[in-house]
Amino acid sequence: MIVAFSVTPLGVGEDVGEYVADAVRVVRESGLPNRTDAMFTSVEGEWDEVMDVVRRAVAAVEQRAPRVSLVLKADIRPGVTDGLTSKVETVERHLAE
Repeated sequence: MIVAFSVTPLGVGEDVGEYVADAVRVVRESGLPNRTDAMFTSVEGEWDEVMDVVRRAVAAVEQRAPRVSLVLKADIRPGVTDGLTSKVETVERHLAE
């Protein structure tokens, strides 16, 4: 399973980078495969472990922000591993044709 999610603190002003870093730190420390870009952090693993990481990332932001917004998108595909890499490689292969 791959989950792409975005945690946004509300009520803290426009500069939210340090709050987002708290969430990303939780993801990176989880040991699960992950990627962060300008809009989302993606994490790959089994349902329970991925959802636990998302929950803890939200909690990290919630400790410092009065309100938190969570956007989440999941690709639930049993038996697939290394999807973070293989999905991108497939697109790149088609682009190279």
